[in-house]
Amino acid sequence: MTTIRNFRKITAVALASALLGGTSYATYEHFGKPDTISNWVNNATPFVRQARLDAGLGAKAGDPAAGDPAAAMIPADFSFASKKATAAVVHIKSTLKPERTVSQTQIPEEFRDLFGGRNPFGQQAPEGKMEKPQATGSGVIINPDGYIVTNNHVIQGAETLEVTLADKHTYKAKVIGSDPNTDIALIKIEAKNLPSLSFGNSENVQVGQWVLAVGNPYNLTSTVTAGIVSAKGRSINILGENAKAPIESFIQTDAAVNPGNSGGALVDLNGNLIGINTAIASQTGSFAGYSFAVPSSIAHKVVEDISKFGSVQRGYLGVGISEVDAAKVKSFDLKVDEGVRVESFADESAAKESGIKIGDVITKIDGHDINSVPQLQEAIAQHKPSDKVSVNVNRDGVEKVINVTLKGISEPSAADRSASAVMEQLGIELKDLTNQQKKEYGIGSGAQVTQINAGKIRQGTDMEEGFVITKIDKTPVASAREAVKILQGKKGGVMIEGLYPGNDETQYFAIGL
Repeated sequence: MTTIRNFRKITAVALASALLGGTSYATYEHFGKPDTISNWVNNATPFVRQARLDAGLGAKAGDPAAGDPAAAMIPADFSFASKKATAAVVHIKSTLKPERTVSQTQIPEEFRDLFGGRNPFGQQAPEGKMEKPQATGSGVIINPDGYIVTNNHVIQGAETLEVTLADKHTYKAKVIGSDPNTDIALIKIEAKNLPSLSFGNSENVQVGQWVLAVGNPYNLTSTVTAGIVSAKGRSINILGENAKAPIESFIQTDAAVNPGNSGGALVDLNGNLIGINTAIASQTGSFAGYSFAVPSSIAHKVVEDISKFGSVQRGYLGVGISEVDAAKVKSFDLKVDEGVRVESFADESAAKESGIKIGDVITKIDGHDINSVPQLQEAIAQHKPSDKVSVNVNRDGVEKVINVTLKGISEPSAADRSASAVMEQLGIELKDLTNQQKKEYGIGSGAQVTQINAGKIRQGTDMEEGFVITKIDKTPVASAREAVKILQGKKGGVMIEGLYPGNDETQYFAIGL
């Protein structure tokens, strides 16, 4: 019997990036002062160091580290970390923008003038106020001045955000910025002297160590669960739905996490923030054994970039890679059995320009072992363009160390940038119709939607891939290029008209730009 495992993001409402980077966006504002999150974290009170439970095992007699071997069996005390973390974890309630779909029997008021006040579906549109859906999640205060890190999917599509602190005080929050590629967002409330958590170093986290998950599952505020780190560098292919170049290198734990925990804290026994709880492996939507957290090494870089630049500054190695396994060792006669093999290069690849070749096996980045694609993603995701990284490669059995200066995304022309921005905002990709398709569909022109990604079309309509756009605000669409050109000049409400192949009924979708 085959078991299908579903991975779910854990809000209450519901190519592994070969280029190792991607577009991020932010509705942001800068801190407006020299102090950044990093400065505050670096100057924060040093965290409490607890004696390891295994201290003394294997130590020589007389060594200060020596102790009773039985001490390794002493149960860990979670009270210190629990008290510290619960004070800094908040409840987030998102009031979502109403999803208004006009492919059935109604049309929004603001678009009725396009049809002379009539309903194009031949029925009277129902009146009344639409109820706005809500979602809940968690967040972590990382600065006493009210800066909170959470998941992008907790705040995505929100019209308003309400944050409730552990002491029950509530605040309105604003989004400073977000990064769908890592599912991390930064929001802020107007408050001072708040309890907060320091970022720990997730690179030092060990499989088997105790961790606590703190959040608000099922609206049960300030809930703490304990577990161990089950694995590191885990990719579960969940972020691709909302991101073009997802970076997944999750910390996997068996601490119980449920809907509402999204954006909450994963902490070590010193109460340091080592991850942001993001997803669970489940067939039911509830906890079933494993949960996944974005490591602090990634989350810290994202929020620091947002605070300084308004968006994530992500460096690119510019390679297509695959993990080394027994089959590849045999097929390519590789001299190492761990690492990632370079399969291809992007345009203007930083790796290629530095001397890395196709067939090289990358074994280390900046001295850290690389055994999987997620590990390499995590290592590069901590850097910005122009950063230099040391890359160890094995080439035909010879170890080489190559210094690579990472690159950013090449800037497109103003026209291309504008067109790209519009299509990214909508989240769709278009193609021209062939003459044969035009004949089959019974239309003279149009542009077909080939892919629907994260964006306004997915968020606000039920449009499906394959839809053929024939008109935009009554203007005929001759080609994909013309559709983009028309959309570039639009602001506010836009009516998209068209049909599905095999169905002559005209469909309408309303969006806002």
